Amino acid sequence: MLLMNYYVEGVPPIDEWAPEDVRRHIQFQQDLGAELVASGEFVDGQGLAWPDAAKLVRSDGVSPPVVTDGPFAESKEFLAGYWTVDVEDEARAIAIAARASAAPGPDGIPIQQVMQVRAVMEAPAPAE
Repeated sequence: MLLMNYYVEGVPPIDEWAPEDVRRHIQFQQDLGAELVASGEFVDGQGLAWPDAAKLVRSDGVSPPVVTDGPFAESKEFLAGYWTVDVEDEARAIAIAARASAAPGPDGIPIQQVMQVRAVMEAPAPAE
């Protein structure tokens, strides 16, 4: 799984970009997704809503869950989205993450977005 952090030092938030910069960035993401579909490596990928739309859920499994709007840690960094890919090895996942990191930002300059590469764990087989 390739996790995209939102905050990039020196790059304004995407909601402050010029419309043509946003279109170029989104087109890059769509093109990369299409390449991964064509290669058979794409599993899923989504952008995530802003943190202020998130909910925290806590449950003891008996009582109704407690759902709150926070508190969230004060941070400029948050998870912006992800790509789930099915690749042969870590090197290929890193290569895809590097491409995604270089997505164009304002004026078409690569934003160098930090990408976290993490393996998706498989559940152990159930006991018989």
